[in-house]
Amino acid sequence: MKKYHIFLICAFLAVWIWAAINPVFPHDWLLENYLVFIFVPVILLLGHYFKLSKVSYTLITIFMILHVIGSHYTYEHVPFGDTLERWFGADRNMYDRLVHFSCGFLMFYPIREVFMRLAHVRGFWSYLLPIDLWGSFSAIYEILEWQAAKNVDPAAGIAFLGSQGDVWDAQKDMFMALIGAVVAALIVATINMIYKKDFWKDMRESFKLDRKDHPLGEEELTRMSHTTTQ
Repeated sequence: MKKYHIFLICAFLAVWIWAAINPVFPHDWLLENYLVFIFVPVILLLGHYFKLSKVSYTLITIFMILHVIGSHYTYEHVPFGDTLERWFGADRNMYDRLVHFSCGFLMFYPIREVFMRLAHVRGFWSYLLPIDLWGSFSAIYEILEWQAAKNVDPAAGIAFLGSQGDVWDAQKDMFMALIGAVVAALIVATINMIYKKDFWKDMRESFKLDRKDHPLGEEELTRMSHTTTQ
């Protein structure tokens, strides 16, 4: 672990400790922090085997800080969300929309790094697949949020959902995450276009099939059965 990683951990811990002291709604704070209790240890443990770039760890830390700020006030009552409400002329606190957008925007690059390094994804697919994955994760999170809110104290559940009376809140949250991921993809693609000389060649070649490629389905089943009987 390098000094910069220690700095990120200390920065996050400082904000987390602040958020844990006298939260506005303690039950909601606990619900929101289940994500922290699971996600942060996983990131730290995986770091021993699969180290991400400093850029990725920085983006993850910023997202987690935004999340724990929301856990302190509840997403519906974060003061900066009221400021965003005035800026956009909205009729609700907009902090949760900001965090869902940031979720897609900030997490796109770390997910892309994992895809490229582990799955050896390249070209067009290195931009599309992280967007798809994060869109799926957003949908799964909304389902988990619904189930958690349904099985806890009603007041805590309402605070946890943070829908503020909007029946389309879950769909809008997922949409904001997708927009964030698409914006991040466009930024990363633009940077690569400028600095990567073989950018367009890489994009074209990502659609080419390997010489060893073959159909799957029934053909793969036939090949596997022949291999088993030999």
